[in-house]
Amino acid sequence: MSRFPILYWPRSTKSDTEYQTARKVINSTIGAMPDVITGDFNVGDIFAARPDAVVYYPVFYGSTGWWGELLGANAVVTDKLIISPECQLMVIESASAAKTPRHATHQLLAAEIYPTSGFFKKMSSEIATVADMLATDAGTILALFAGHDKNRFVRVLESTGNAYLGCIGQY
Repeated sequence: MSRFPILYWPRSTKSDTEYQTARKVINSTIGAMPDVITGDFNVGDIFAARPDAVVYYPVFYGSTGWWGELLGANAVVTDKLIISPECQLMVIESASAAKTPRHATHQLLAAEIYPTSGFFKKMSSEIATVADMLATDAGTILALFAGHDKNRFVRVLESTGNAYLGCIGQY
């Protein structure tokens, strides 16, 4: 199946060297220049219209919450491309069309946690490390973790009274 590349770029594209580099990296990776979306979009809608789409989503240094829209959207991260020290592209595909990367070592695991010392004592870096966190009005934290063993991660979550939200991909 051929892949239809789409680059989401939330910033101005004029004179943006990271944008130009991202387009070149995508072209050299899959042999096609991507269509570009600069406005709001819905990941689920893209995959409903184009199951063969591959969305390249930039995550800039210091950005948070980019992964939230993947929960429940039938979309998963299948790779990560480094563009610069300030920008990496998350490669997102439809969950039904994506194949598990052969050499995947990182799973991206989402959870809603209560920020207690007991949780952080049990969740060692051997299990998972925090990739991103967002505070909620309810006093919990929506967190994205990178880990190697989903089952072990879920056991620690459940034993500390926290909730597993899902895996949004692996690379």
